Amino acid sequence: MRHRFHAICPYFAMFPEAFVEKHLAASHFDGVVFDPFCGRGTTVFQALLDGRKAAGCDLHPVAVCITSAKCNPPVRDAVLARINALQALMIKKPPPAPSGDMAEFFSACFHVDTYDALRFLRENLDWRNNGTDGFIAALCLGALHGESHRSPNYFSNRMPRTISTKPAYSVRWWHKHGYVAPQRDVFYILRNMTDFRFRTPAPDGRGEIVESDARKAKTAFPHLQGKVTDIITSPPYLDTTNYREDQWLRLWFLGEDAKSSHARGDGRHYNKVLYWHFLKEAWEGVAPLLAPQARIVVRIGGRKLSKDEIFSNLLKSLTGATGRKVEPTDDGVTSAVRKTQANSFRGAKASSSVEHDFCFLVS
Repeated sequence: MRHRFHAICPYFAMFPEAFVEKHLAASHFDGVVFDPFCGRGTTVFQALLDGRKAAGCDLHPVAVCITSAKCNPPVRDAVLARINALQALMIKKPPPAPSGDMAEFFSACFHVDTYDALRFLRENLDWRNNGTDGFIAALCLGALHGESHRSPNYFSNRMPRTISTKPAYSVRWWHKHGYVAPQRDVFYILRNMTDFRFRTPAPDGRGEIVESDARKAKTAFPHLQGKVTDIITSPPYLDTTNYREDQWLRLWFLGEDAKSSHARGDGRHYNKVLYWHFLKEAWEGVAPLLAPQARIVVRIGGRKLSKDEIFSNLLKSLTGATGRKVEPTDDGVTSAVRKTQANSFRGAKASSSVEHDFCFLVS
């Protein structure tokens, strides 16, 4: 049975847990499993389920919130008690009236009662410092937007579940089709989701998750130097997505200003030279953590990159960054990127693209 924490929040550009299982099974090592671009935490969480020590980092607050919730979960009863306490507090202390440039979007995206509850939770969940609050925040991120005409567990008007469409586009699309935000009982849904997620027990181990740039991994994890034997990761693809732009609504829920969240870039890479320079710097940040022998698995793609180009640059960047012998285990595996959920939402034709899996041994 698939662990129910895996799907706590849909996330764009993620690999399945079976990918991690396969590569952990193929490894002869038993040291720390590490993911420097941890995303929604599939590598770290699956490693914990397999009885391994695991850690990861990411610059994206959404990724950190989701991964921390999965890999350091509170107990079920504490989550339910906190949800009940928050609901009681909201009755006594209603949120202030909304205002600002984004009012048109939020009034079209959420029913007024739903929006009140979400703003209250946004203001009162201490997700970075409190594990129980962090778990509730992750549940909210997973329910914040999605195909609400198909599931009663999404809070928003119709949206993709993996990314947040831009405000102006969303409003035009809803008005064009006559879609209206559904009324949702946020606290009722959170209680139901808590019961559902905890039907599979949490792993015995706990993962270490840090909000950090991969290039600063040595500083973020000084105690892991020389202990990482397995890296399973997927770095940002060249010219493919902008994580901050795509996750702007979830970033808003975690406390950022809505207008700046969907407008500000996150270092999306368009230039090949700069892209490979960035990855070399990332491997340099991770290199001190590697054990004398280690295995590095990378899933990577990009509209402007061929498989041979990716392979040669990965090998070159890993060798240069580690200063050690780096050998590929095979020629790499190529697979087609499936039609994205966002394209399904927009009705657009999926662009043809592929991604590649490479495995290297470092000694």
